[in-house]
This record gives sequence, structure tokens and C-alpha cells, in this order.
Amino acid sequence: MKEIIQTDEAPAAVGAYSQATTTDGLVFTAGQLPMTPDGELLDNASVAAQTEQALDNCGAILAEAGADFEDVLKVTVFLSDIDAFDEMNDTYAEYFDVEPPARSAVEVAALPKGVDIEIEAIAVA
Repeated sequence: MKEIIQTDEAPAAVGAYSQATTTDGLVFTAGQLPMTPDGELLDNASVAAQTEQALDNCGAILAEAGADFEDVLKVTVFLSDIDAFDEMNDTYAEYFDVEPPARSAVEVAALPKGVDIEIEAIAVA
């Protein structure tokens, strides 16, 4: 049975979606933008800072579901410019330094609110 995950430690969903859902021990986060829990958009920040905030949001949502970064099986990173991959990857590696999950990183034409990155994760709880 599907359960909705919601925490005030990450930005609230601003549309017809949930921060995350879980079923049968799997947690699926929505794509997380570089936005603070109180709604401040870091759209003019460096890709490193945007990556950090998006991952912090994922971490808060995972914690609410009873998981953490060690439980992540797969991450998808959406970048507005693939040339920012190295900057994103350096920050990303700080969160997944041991036994990192599978990952895809793709360039997209645009991201919501003009940000440079969006990150989603699948974990086991």
C-alpha cells in the first residue's frame, strides 16, 4: 500500500505531487530543487551550492521515511548544462563517499524555476 511522506525539513510540494511515496520498503522522492525548506530558491547560487541544497532536501525526506543516504539505490540528476557535471559530482561525492548508489546524470532543456539542477532518489527503508 502506498504511503505519502511529508516533512517540514524540505520544501513543500507546490503542485499535484508528494515529497515522496513509499511502498513495500521502497522510498521514491520527488525531484528536489535547490530550495530551502522555507522556500528560498538558490537559483543564482553555484552548481555546488545548488547540489548541496537539493541533496539536503532529499536527505530530510529520506529521514522522514526512516532511511538515509546509505539506503539509496538509485539517483537521477537533471542538469541544465552537462558542462556543470564535474562541479555537481564533486559535491555529490561528499554525500555518497562509500558504496555509492547507481546514478544517471542527464542534461535537460530546462528545469523548474530556472534552476541548474534537480535530484531524485530511490531508497530502501
